[in-house]
Parts: sequence; C-alpha cells; structure tokens
Amino acid sequence: MIDLFTAATPNGQKIHIMLEECGLEYREHFLDIGRGDQFTPEFLAISPNNKIPAIRDSDGPDGDPVTVFESGMILLYLAEKTGRFLPSEPRARLVTLEWLFWQMGGFGPMLGQAHHFNKYAPERIEYAMNRYTKEAGRLYGVLDRRLAEHEHVAGDYSIADMAIFPWCRLHGRQGQDINDFPNVKRWFDQLSARPAVARDMERLTDTAGKFTPESWANLFGDVQYGKR
Repeated sequence: MIDLFTAATPNGQKIHIMLEECGLEYREHFLDIGRGDQFTPEFLAISPNNKIPAIRDSDGPDGDPVTVFESGMILLYLAEKTGRFLPSEPRARLVTLEWLFWQMGGFGPMLGQAHHFNKYAPERIEYAMNRYTKEAGRLYGVLDRRLAEHEHVAGDYSIADMAIFPWCRLHGRQGQDINDFPNVKRWFDQLSARPAVARDMERLTDTAGKFTPESWANLFGDVQYGKR
C-alpha cells in the first residue's frame, strides 16, 4: 500500500497520474498547505523540505517500508517499482530522464515564478513579470519544437509526460496561450483524454486569490500579505 501526501498542485498531480496509470493501490492524504499542514513534525519526517508530494510505500525495495519525497524522484521510484513508463533500453531511458529533469530544473520552476508574479504577487513588478513570462514562453517553445517531431516528449508515453503535463494546465496564468504552441496543444489534449489523467483533472479546484494572511505566509513565506 502506498500512502500519498499531496495537494491540488501541479507537482501533486504528477503522482496522482502515475499511481492511476499503474493501477497501484494507494491512500490519499490531502494536506491543507494554506493552513500549514506541511510544517507538522509528522510530515517533516517524510518530507524534510516541507513540500508536497511525498509517499510512504509499505513495500519498499527491500520489503520494508520506505518514504520518498520530491516529485521527480517519486516518479522515478514508482517507474522502477512497477517497470512501467520508463524504458529499460539505455538510450531511451536517458532521453526520458533528460526530459524529466528538464521539467524539474526549468519548466516547473520558471512557470511557477511566472504564475506567482503574474497572479499572486502583492505588487506589480514589471521586471519580474516580463522576465518570467518571457522565459515561460521560451520553454513552451522548446517543448513545442520537441513535440513537432515526437508524439510524446521522450518517444513513448512516459514519466516525462506526466511530469510536464500538469504545469501546462495553468498556461494562462503564466502569461501564455497554449494555442500559440500547436504541438503542445495537440499533446495536451491527447493526454487530457487519458482516463487516468481525466480522473485526476476532475478533482482539481481553483483557489487562485483565496488567501488569508496566515495562508499567504504558509504558502509564500513571511512577506507582506496582499494581492492585486
């Protein structure tokens, strides 16, 4: 049994999709990250970086329970556990991991910053908005060119697609129009129709702008509360 500690965020959605695709038995534990559930000692024992998602697998690689944090590592762990969505052939595996780490190192963090400064920041900071919106657009362009030549990001449907897909869901808040990237749009629509993905999309809620001073501090740090 896998216990999934999560919230309705792109990083959380990655693991929901993988668990559904693999048909693994799991229990969900939704954390209220606005309330600060991610800072409890119980959760920090699983995820020392106080970020979701994290998992506890009662049947780890050696048969004993194991905990795993960081979304990319969880995807890799589950792929190796099940033998699915990560090729065993060395070159194909390399390509899949390249695009997984591309998401972890660039696509997610940069889109997250664009999202924050365009939607959440207490004041309009034109430099930050322009900087991250332009970088988000550049990264969407990288993805679009890749998908012009491949049905999926790394060839076959894989953990790389699962990692990248949730970040495209909120393209508007990142200052992007997905229709400007036709290959990304084709891929996004195709993945959205997958049963495992569709089941997860139905459960997501939009909480943009619904903050209190406490939830603002828990989500974004001890900064001046506000929203434009």
